[in-house]
Amino acid sequence: MAKNCSTQSVATAVREYEGVTRKHAICEIVRSLQLDSSDVVASFGEDAAVIRQGDNALLLAADGIWNKLMEADPYWAGFCGVLVNIHDIAAMGGDALAMVDILSFTDDQLMHEVTRGMADAARSFGVPIVGGHLHPNTPYNVIDIAILGTTRLDSVIYSDRAGDGDAIIAAIDLNGRVHPSCAMNWDSVTMKDSETLRSQVRVMKGLGEDHLVTAAKDISNPGIIGTLGMLLEVSMKGAEIELHSIPMPDLEANGITFEHWIKMYPGMGFILTAKQEHVDEVCRRFRKVGMAAQVIGTVNETRELTISYQGDKTEVFDFSVDGIMGPSKDRM
Repeated sequence: MAKNCSTQSVATAVREYEGVTRKHAICEIVRSLQLDSSDVVASFGEDAAVIRQGDNALLLAADGIWNKLMEADPYWAGFCGVLVNIHDIAAMGGDALAMVDILSFTDDQLMHEVTRGMADAARSFGVPIVGGHLHPNTPYNVIDIAILGTTRLDSVIYSDRAGDGDAIIAAIDLNGRVHPSCAMNWDSVTMKDSETLRSQVRVMKGLGEDHLVTAAKDISNPGIIGTLGMLLEVSMKGAEIELHSIPMPDLEANGITFEHWIKMYPGMGFILTAKQEHVDEVCRRFRKVGMAAQVIGTVNETRELTISYQGDKTEVFDFSVDGIMGPSKDRM
């Protein structure tokens, strides 16, 4: 982290980042769509819905890719469309079973590049695309994918179970590059073999089965701090994190700043909370598959996310007043 990088500048960069601000509409959508069902164990606020099926859980998720990425690099957009869905199931401690997609495109060349990226990612992770819907000759380019996964009901990892005093762990594969077509993406996946990628996502399933973490989310468009904020928001907790503890590549060698790094989509990365006695084992499992993993802070009861660096502290979010996914009062 650069010595001239202040906590105030980092906090402002996170709060104003589009990957964070575009989440504000979620709360209004939830109010419009939420419907209780006895078999739905968890839904909005989780990376995947949890649907009871006897002693097992079906995990259902969907994700889409920004049109900016589609236009910048359709192949990478297709690859990421699969990748982010695989991560949603992994973050819940599950095995991904299959995917379906909805693809809208302006021309055939773009369509072929998107589907090539999707196919390569599906092969890399061993999760088939089994159907979907096609909108040809549209005035826009969009790829949306839905995914089905499964795990035992007692092994699900939720986002809203972080507890006071839990350690916050960031696990990220730093062996990658700034993607040449998208400066806000860290590509740590396209150059890896299938077994490496599959072993990295399998870590989450083992952590769920062994009950070693209290909460988790995959690091997505809001970046490292923004994703942690979403986890704390649904857990109704706060935290203080040390910026210098966040795993990062050689920033100078990659031509990026620290503020850039903490907003990036990291390719393969998770934010987790765990009881202090489980920290060493959680980090060991990630490091075994080539990922950097370390404690970056501690959960507390304040409902405020605070960042610190060399004695300088700044509040990023106060979830008792306003949240990433909409005003706090709308979720009470």
